[in-house]
Amino acid sequence: MYSKELSSIKKSNRFRTRELFDENLIDLASNDYLGLSTKKEIFQKAYETVLKENYHSPKASMLVNGYSKIHKQFEDKLCELNKFEAAVTVGSGFLANISMIEALCRKNDTLFIDEEYHASGILASKLLRPEQVIVFNHNDFNDLKTKILDNKRTGRNVIAIEGVYSMGGDLAPIEIFNIADEYKAILIVDEAHSSGVIGENLLGIFDYYKIKPNKYHVKMGTLGKAYGSYGAYILASQEIIDFLVNRAKPIIYSTAPSLFDTALGYESLKFIIENKKELKKRIEENLNIIYKELGIKSQSLIIPILIGDNKKAKEIQEILKKYGYLVGAIRQPTVKEAIIRLIAKIDIQSDVLTNICKLLKELNVNKWFN
Repeated sequence: MYSKELSSIKKSNRFRTRELFDENLIDLASNDYLGLSTKKEIFQKAYETVLKENYHSPKASMLVNGYSKIHKQFEDKLCELNKFEAAVTVGSGFLANISMIEALCRKNDTLFIDEEYHASGILASKLLRPEQVIVFNHNDFNDLKTKILDNKRTGRNVIAIEGVYSMGGDLAPIEIFNIADEYKAILIVDEAHSSGVIGENLLGIFDYYKIKPNKYHVKMGTLGKAYGSYGAYILASQEIIDFLVNRAKPIIYSTAPSLFDTALGYESLKFIIENKKELKKRIEENLNIIYKELGIKSQSLIIPILIGDNKKAKEIQEILKKYGYLVGAIRQPTVKEAIIRLIAKIDIQSDVLTNICKLLKELNVNKWFN
């Protein structure tokens, strides 16, 4: 039925398969930035929290009777730490992006979205009318400002960016926050890859730039990366959260997020805050190794290495597997050009990270990167 399409995908070296993770491999591919997915003490605390409840399933939508005190406790803690008025937990980052973009961009509004925004946001933008969506060059605040000034539509302006971009590992520039303030634009910030990794308190890009949230700011974070769980949350003004709860279809028509995953996210958040000094030290140590060995200066733990060829990216990945390392071989359409995506997770020992960097450098010099 889809043989021609599959043949085309295979021919371009973009065919993907699900593979059971070989636990003999050292994981340098996942988004478990802080290694919290292996912290059994966090798991135990979350388990005990849910065990105390009369039920362990949310059972229904948040707007029926699926909203639990476990959800509220997590939301309250997020608001307290991030200085936002209100929060809502969501099933996943993908659903959160659909919720925010589809609901907040009304008929006369315009969405300005970074060209490298996550696929879920790009998909959400397809739910709007074409004339409502303007894509600006990646992290190019001058291009964004020009396109805002050239826009003739009379509704609200909505800007969508990521705190740390998932493939490039680069940070959104503070100038975009300033532009949003200048033009009173709603600013959606996807913090999936920045929460738990950057900032004085490891809370993400708002924390990193020391930006005090205002009524135009909307922050989304996920639990499936640094927090070692699954799910997502949206932080904003009370008015925006109320509007999302009443208009965002993934919130209204989905079963409320898992109680256990939410409790696990809550325990991970507390762990990060309580241990931020040591976590920040380990992040800095690993980034120093990356700079020393590969010459790559990064502010996040995502280290992209440009390959430019799908077949070669897969071949390098397979070579590294033979040495006991798993890295990401990222190809189109996820990225414009194929990359090896190395995650400098802080549960990776310094000597191990140094060794794989030396191996990558060796491959770079001898075969692939000339």
